[in-house]
Amino acid sequence: MPPQLLPASAAAFAPRASSVNVVLGSKVEPWLTQTLKRINRVKRPLNSIPQHQRCLTETLSSPNAIWTLTSLMLSKAPESELRQDPNPLIEAIFNYQLIHVEAYIVHVDMVLRNEVAYKLTPDSIEALIEYHKDIYCVNAKADTYDWPEKEQHAKKLHEDFIQAINKFVYRTHVSALEGLEEEGAGELLCGKSEEVKNNIMGLMNKPLLPPPPKIVDVVRQPPLLPSSPVGANIWSQSPSPALPAPVEPWRVLPSSPSVTSTSVDSNTPIWANMALHEIQVPSPPMQYSQPYSTAGMFYSSPMVTSPIPALPLPSMLASQCGVGVGYGGFGWDRYQEYATTI
Repeated sequence: MPPQLLPASAAAFAPRASSVNVVLGSKVEPWLTQTLKRINRVKRPLNSIPQHQRCLTETLSSPNAIWTLTSLMLSKAPESELRQDPNPLIEAIFNYQLIHVEAYIVHVDMVLRNEVAYKLTPDSIEALIEYHKDIYCVNAKADTYDWPEKEQHAKKLHEDFIQAINKFVYRTHVSALEGLEEEGAGELLCGKSEEVKNNIMGLMNKPLLPPPPKIVDVVRQPPLLPSSPVGANIWSQSPSPALPAPVEPWRVLPSSPSVTSTSVDSNTPIWANMALHEIQVPSPPMQYSQPYSTAGMFYSSPMVTSPIPALPLPSMLASQCGVGVGYGGFGWDRYQEYATTI
């Protein structure tokens, strides 16, 4: 991208130069020749590039070469002091004013960027600054709540606008010179006046913002390490052992928890189909070791250390009272031995 070069007269607070900086290319556009012939009362030869450059420079350097960039409809007083009238025409006449924003040309470049640069006149800058101070800032302060540094913020807002409006330079295509008139004056064509208006209002309508709220630092407790004993839950650190599947009560013998039956009918006693030599008491299973012992918190039956002799149930023998029938040849006639053993 070509560098954006401007003369010293385009700087902020710089006075107007006695001569405008004009740079023409190796070929002059036909519309420029027709424009120069139209605005000159005295006919001047325009047969070469130096002649075009000299004529354009002298025309734009005239003290009367003031351009009207745009017109702004602004209020004459703050909103609290505006006149109220049922007739909107009378209300507009008494409450609003039309400010013409004028500028002069400081730079014409037809080689690198094909642009023309305008700088606002001191009178236009002064009118905009006065409106911003007496009307805009007053309305902005009335529309916001009060805080201790409100006046300083409003003053800073106005100072920023003074700097911005003095630095403002409008740059557009060189075709804007088609609006050139006698003595170097002119107006912007093709809707460029609206563009200037939006740019100036964008510089002026900066909001008066209150300071942001103070952020209060929240003191947070540092996270506890897994090894920290404070608030630690030992039960959540180890998975609970898997519990055995529930067993129906009728399938477990009261006197022998290790013997199970899965294919015996619930109506038939289990002892009826078994002889004494068929009953076996297996060794107790190995004790399951847990990472945290809770034996002292629950009641558990003592482990079986010796085989328990299997005896027939009385219900098996009650139906055969008086009959010498038993297991392995021992009948009801030897009940005294069973009693002694028990």
